[in-house]
Amino acid sequence: MQAASLLHLLQLSSPSLPVGAYSYSQGLEAAIERGMVHNEASARAWIAATLLEVVARFEAPVLWRLLQAWSACDASEVAAWSERFLAARDTAEFRAETIQMGYSLAKLAADLRLGDDAARTMLAALEDVPFPTSLAYAAVALDVPMTEALLGMLFSWAENQVLACVKSVPLGQVSGQRLLLSLRPELEQAAEIAQQLSDDELCNWAPGLSLLSMQHEVQYSRLYRS
Repeated sequence: MQAASLLHLLQLSSPSLPVGAYSYSQGLEAAIERGMVHNEASARAWIAATLLEVVARFEAPVLWRLLQAWSACDASEVAAWSERFLAARDTAEFRAETIQMGYSLAKLAADLRLGDDAARTMLAALEDVPFPTSLAYAAVALDVPMTEALLGMLFSWAENQVLACVKSVPLGQVSGQRLLLSLRPELEQAAEIAQQLSDDELCNWAPGLSLLSMQHEVQYSRLYRS
């Protein structure tokens, strides 16, 4: 991997990227409120299970397909997978989250004039831009290799979950870093799964997580938007 691509990947994966990822817990705050996540061990179990059973089987493989579609400048595939991803957001919070983050990154990409004219026209033509669509767009525009872009997304997701646990369980900073280090095998496995699944094998079925997200919408005290 060339230095320029690595630096671009680090920028896209950085928590300082102004897309608002820090303001979402993706149902984790509701799990903490109900005592399902209450220490380092339960936090790791939650993050690993969600990573391998949910993210690796839908969000990550959709990103993989969007990376390929943007690389080929295939407008129909970009639109199709964007629509499928939005349709799979089964709670108001999850849908609002991906649209807000996708809009923010798409606007940033436009302000920075990332991509060529054809790609920018394709992005502007989308009515709603989910986060995987704008992330794939930015990664391709910055010449980040697809496998590395996928791993970067997975790491950013895991890091955000760990930070939510550090703040809300709460866990110490050392515990948080130990958690993140321990998740390396699952992150690698998630990337492999995402690249191997056929279209018919993609699945967003996670009723427990969906219920927690709906409960979080009316949770009395909360720090996160999802």
